[in-house]
Amino acid sequence: MNIISTSKAPAAIGPYSQAIMVGDILYTSGQIPVNPETGNVDGTTITEQAEQVMKNLEAVLNEAGMTFENVVKTTCFLSDMKNFAAFNEVYAKYFTGKPARSCVAVLEIPKGVLCEVECVAYKK
Repeated sequence: MNIISTSKAPAAIGPYSQAIMVGDILYTSGQIPVNPETGNVDGTTITEQAEQVMKNLEAVLNEAGMTFENVVKTTCFLSDMKNFAAFNEVYAKYFTGKPARSCVAVLEIPKGVLCEVECVAYKK
């Protein structure tokens, strides 16, 4: 197991890693819309927050030598399913390979944000 860590994504705010590489498989922790440079939540709309989440996820993937094309599964957490369509518009721009996905509404996400995304990727 190798711990993947980058300053281009928010540091873990608890006892966990940004990602773990096991062989050719990368497991990321959930990314929320925190700007790694400021430590603040970026954006107030689902579109703005989803964009920052994707930037953070991309930074973690890149640190492991991967891109969104390597992703085989995502799990998406939304604070409100009314944001599903707008979230999907942002998601579709990044996950063009259409990995398997689960998307659920949850009662609360850390820092009161609107979305969080985690993924599993395979290094080809």
